Amino acid sequence: MPPAAPRSTAAQSTAAHYTADYLRLKGQAEKGNAHAQHGLGFMYFNGQGIEQSYALALHWYGLAAAQGLEHAQYNLGVMCQKGQGVAQDFVQAAHWYQQAAEQGYAAAQYNLGWLYAKGQGLAQDSGQAMLWFSRAAEQGDAGAQNNLGMMYDNGKGVPQDFVQAINWYRKAAEQGYARAQFNLGLRYDNGQGVRQDRQQAAAWMRKAAEQGYAPAQFNLALRYENGDVLPQDSRQAISWYRRAAEQGHASSQFNLGLIYDNGQGVPCDKQAALAWYVKAAGQGHAAAQHNLGLHHEHGAQDYTRAQVFYRQAAGQGFPAAQYQLGLLYEHGQGMPADAQEAIFWYRKAADQGHVRAQFDLGLRYEHGQGVPQDLALALEWYRRAAEQDYAPAQYMQGVLHDRDDGPAPDSQQACACYCRAAAQGHSLAQFALGLRHDNGQDVPQDYAAAWDWYALAARQGHARAQMNLGLMAASGQGGPLDLQQAYIWLSMAVAAGVAGAEKSLRQTAARMRETDLARVREQLAAIAG
Repeated sequence: MPPAAPRSTAAQSTAAHYTADYLRLKGQAEKGNAHAQHGLGFMYFNGQGIEQSYALALHWYGLAAAQGLEHAQYNLGVMCQKGQGVAQDFVQAAHWYQQAAEQGYAAAQYNLGWLYAKGQGLAQDSGQAMLWFSRAAEQGDAGAQNNLGMMYDNGKGVPQDFVQAINWYRKAAEQGYARAQFNLGLRYDNGQGVRQDRQQAAAWMRKAAEQGYAPAQFNLALRYENGDVLPQDSRQAISWYRRAAEQGHASSQFNLGLIYDNGQGVPCDKQAALAWYVKAAGQGHAAAQHNLGLHHEHGAQDYTRAQVFYRQAAGQGFPAAQYQLGLLYEHGQGMPADAQEAIFWYRKAADQGHVRAQFDLGLRYEHGQGVPQDLALALEWYRRAAEQDYAPAQYMQGVLHDRDDGPAPDSQQACACYCRAAAQGHSLAQFALGLRHDNGQDVPQDYAAAWDWYALAARQGHARAQMNLGLMAASGQGGPLDLQQAYIWLSMAVAAGVAGAEKSLRQTAARMRETDLARVREQLAAIAG
């Protein structure tokens, strides 16, 4: 084995310096000098010039602390709190922090405040937390100033006061404390305790983000992604999401997954998307768990894995996953079919406002699928989904109001529901309105309006609307008589299998000139081709 390379002159000098310090401190410490004992403990704790030893650090810190040296008392508290060289012991940590805090040691006052706030090692007490944070904050401790701001913000241990919260956040933020910069940014965003100023909000977020504070990096990324105050910039958004994601920020990991999934600002990359979803899901991010479920269900078609991820998200109350889990139970995918379990999960999602779950519950109560038939409950669930502008629910609400045997017959209300759905392009509602104007039901008979509604539905492939439009064109109702248009619409109705359409098509063809008939058949062939 070749001999070890000689150490550099600088390294030798440093080692000699540490050795001299160690010998000097050891001699003084053994004579009972508290500062030397603390210094020796510090060297053992950090392994400076000697082999690191938490046990010996505790020994020397303990001797200095027993003599009332606040630095040593604080360091003992930290070691007890973190379980370094000793079993984690919050009671002992609180004891030593108290000793140092009462001597005015700001860092100990701050840590003692945290223990009171969390109820670790002593009874939770917001008032005592407030007291010790205040003492440390008044000495300029930025962490305590930030926490004091948070207590005023949330009204813990003190009446809620947004102006005071801003005051303390600003003191800490101006010292460069990233969390306070982030909190100050949030307050400028929502105008609590300060005049709303979203430019200032972005500026403080950037200061915190540039120090590596992940929540601020996430906030900055959102602004770049959405063009919120900052110019829309996908590359900047991805860069900031990545910085936060690499620190383990779950929402940033999830958003990066979405970006790769949808190819927003980067080439679509499903594997990269999955990798980020997995990281976020591993931290309990419900939306990431849901998206992994979707991948396994619709991509890999692994229903067993899909239900595992859906269940994780559903257990956290994520409504989209609760709905998907209900679908798997209904269809028996990844588990035995179970109508009752399906209904259970649909209801969980519906109670949180999931519109598809509300609509599906309406269908099940209307038809008695998995539950006793109950048209009143069906109408209620349709109503809830309809209030979220879900067009299929607005249509079905209209259908139930149209039924004489329904829970609340009301043809005028039915017409209003159809109008709301039709305005969103719902073809069944458009056809229903066409019929109403065609027959003069609840509205003045108006063939032109009927034509317009039938045409909207027909263009979306509604077969009966195509049939009725063809008949109107053949008779000149609602517009000029146009046998060629009639032939086209009736041909579509025949292809869809509408009863009577073939007879009407023959009758229309018999009224047409051969040249017109040949031309329209060529048009239909071109459309079909």
